Amino acid sequence: MLDPMDLLRSNLSRVRIPEPTNRIYKQECCVSFDTPRSEGGLFVDMNTFLAFGKDYIGWHYEKTGNPVYLHIKQNKVLVPEDRPLKKPTLMAIGIDGGFDNNEPEYEESHSIVVLPDYVTLPFPSVELPEKVRLAVDSILMAEGAEKKEQIAAWTADKKQTSAYAMNLQQVDNGTIVPSSGWKCSKCDKRDNLWMNLTDGTILCGRKNWDGTGGNNHAVEYYNDTGYPLAVKLGTITADLEGADVFSYPEDDSVVDPLLAQHLAFFGIDFSSLQKTEMTTAERELDQNTNFDWHRIQESGQEVEPIFGPGYTGLVNLGNSCYMAATMQVVFSTHSFYSGYYKNQSLKTAFEKAPADPTVDLNMQLTKLAHGLLSGKYSVPVSEEKDQTNAITPTTNVKQDGIPPRMFKAVIAASHPEFSSMRQQDALEFFLHFLDQVERAHGGRPEIDPARSFKFGIEDRIMCSSGKVAYNRRLDYILSLNIPLHEATNKEELAAFQKLKAEKASEGKEVSSDEIVRPRVPLEACLASFSSPEEIQDFYSTALKAKTTAVKSAGLTSFPDYLVLHMRKFVMEEGWVPKKLDVYIDVPDIIDISHMRSKGLQHGEELLPESVPGEEEEPTKPVADENIVTQLVSMGFNNLHCQKAAINTSNAGVEEAMNWLLSHMDDPDIDTPISQGGGQIVVDQSKVDMLISFGFQEDIARAALKASGGDIEKATDWIFNNPGASVSTDMDATTSETTPTAADLGLPDGGGRYRLIGIVSHIGTSTLCGHYVAHIFKDGRWVIFNDAKVGASVNPPKDMGYLYFFERLNS
Repeated sequence: MLDPMDLLRSNLSRVRIPEPTNRIYKQECCVSFDTPRSEGGLFVDMNTFLAFGKDYIGWHYEKTGNPVYLHIKQNKVLVPEDRPLKKPTLMAIGIDGGFDNNEPEYEESHSIVVLPDYVTLPFPSVELPEKVRLAVDSILMAEGAEKKEQIAAWTADKKQTSAYAMNLQQVDNGTIVPSSGWKCSKCDKRDNLWMNLTDGTILCGRKNWDGTGGNNHAVEYYNDTGYPLAVKLGTITADLEGADVFSYPEDDSVVDPLLAQHLAFFGIDFSSLQKTEMTTAERELDQNTNFDWHRIQESGQEVEPIFGPGYTGLVNLGNSCYMAATMQVVFSTHSFYSGYYKNQSLKTAFEKAPADPTVDLNMQLTKLAHGLLSGKYSVPVSEEKDQTNAITPTTNVKQDGIPPRMFKAVIAASHPEFSSMRQQDALEFFLHFLDQVERAHGGRPEIDPARSFKFGIEDRIMCSSGKVAYNRRLDYILSLNIPLHEATNKEELAAFQKLKAEKASEGKEVSSDEIVRPRVPLEACLASFSSPEEIQDFYSTALKAKTTAVKSAGLTSFPDYLVLHMRKFVMEEGWVPKKLDVYIDVPDIIDISHMRSKGLQHGEELLPESVPGEEEEPTKPVADENIVTQLVSMGFNNLHCQKAAINTSNAGVEEAMNWLLSHMDDPDIDTPISQGGGQIVVDQSKVDMLISFGFQEDIARAALKASGGDIEKATDWIFNNPGASVSTDMDATTSETTPTAADLGLPDGGGRYRLIGIVSHIGTSTLCGHYVAHIFKDGRWVIFNDAKVGASVNPPKDMGYLYFFERLNS
């Protein structure tokens, strides 16, 4: 048998010294969630710089033949129980000054391991070949690829000097501000008070998303007066750098170099003041430090932690709760459970993966599935341990959860927003995720788990001639309007509005426990989707003129899993976007059998197809000038407003505004609208894709021209321009020729469904706030709030943003 050192030297050709451009994995296994802190540590291949846990390193050796590995092991260090907690000074995780969450300390050890016999050599050692020492030093000194891809979240920016500070004009109105006893000049608030540095008016701050904070009087005062700077009372001390100055036009906390002078103008001697209030940054930090999950969704109830298979939490990577909540529900479905866990082992996925498994969606989805469902990582971790590290019966326990870094990197690679650290819309992520899964399966519906969510929608349009047209499209979600006029508590709402008006006349506001919200049954939302609606200015190919038509919608198939999206964002007075504050009464069982479309019926006559060149207007996108004018008056770009009107079929200002707000960042938002005249080249592959969805070729081409070549928008255009879309699938005179769900590779069955999952959202917008999932598992509701998993005491069935239903086969 070779001497260990000779064995290493004989394999030096398989050792590489990493270049600065190489991605080095040293914090997490590529096929599992093992880390250097796991029992077997982590093995880093010194040729590819990929990392593997002890149970998986053999697979990599068999696949590559690379024998030399750096073994990294971290062991916990006992620390004094009375170690002082470091107070965070930055909104960040994992960097100096950020949250450390009182994490235990670890010491790291290294060794060189040569496979297949796991021959081990110590490191550091001067006896090791220089190439090995240089390679190990480079690996240890490099920032890991995992960390590069997931830089610490919530980092607060350094405050900038305000552009309004040096030339601030102060109003000499005789105001002298006392050193204490302050109160908002417009309400009774005595905390969270801000003094305007122009005229000394004292007003309360903004209202937080959870109802805490002020009543917005300071920001409203700025809107009325334009006075730009305010200082938070209670943050002023002899150390003026710690004072909280806010600039409304710059919408940020700023530095005022002349603050002492500006305070003296109102008789404030800053040297004698004591700090009594948190700064904005400190309050933001405090809110995140005290981000109690049961406070957000479970109304202060104590939630019992749950551990084991299927109860693994996901670590928040920094505003990644939208992804965590969505994926927890997705992997609670049989299709994804079977596709990536039950019927696919980690080894099978690894063998199918390319040389770098970190960039393979199938591998990373399988890794995530096994991480969430196996129970391997859902084990209790004591928050307080005795010196033997034993968990005591009275100890509060939690789980660490698993960080979905590699999955996020893969799924977000083709999407600039999801690859950022900003909060995102859970619905948009869900649709993007299913699209990527479907693409990965290359049109093989028999093995594509995403198809379990897919279904067909059919629109029936009947014009005044009595003839009909049928349009079909495929979707993953059923998006529902919320008809507030169908609220079941109208009397209570009327009484609340009366109380609110009375209090407003007295200069008071209603308290949070007095607020009454509309309660709308889910049945009313479903009925709103399928109820007939009038279409004005519909071009009839039978009449060869514009007329009024009636459109109704139904489903051509019922998916295995039905996802309902509640449209909670509306326009309030002044066309300001607002989240609808409403409860949806959702039963555990729903029956949508009545929503199945019937297709072309006996005796119905189809609208004739338009003759090419006979009438161009129906396929031309034309925006309603009234809608465009109103939107432009609100400050929006004219071209953007035209696109919003066209993409919502000129349905109205509210609909156009909703479209505009959700498409402001589209890469082609500034692309001119095609109005005919010139020849526009359309990508044939995109035409073929639309044809595969069941649309007619000439309609697909028209839609792509009208939407600048965007597949998703082209599909929306076809749906929103029913007069231009008469599918050849419906050219026959009987419904027998209509393609079935089976023909399209769609699942189908009965219309009875059981509620199994809820994704709830807290905040004023889908792009801020927090997402939480509730899932019905093993006969009870369970809450998944990032890494925390527990038995739900009061699941918010009436507060959901996305509802997941499973079809009942009985």
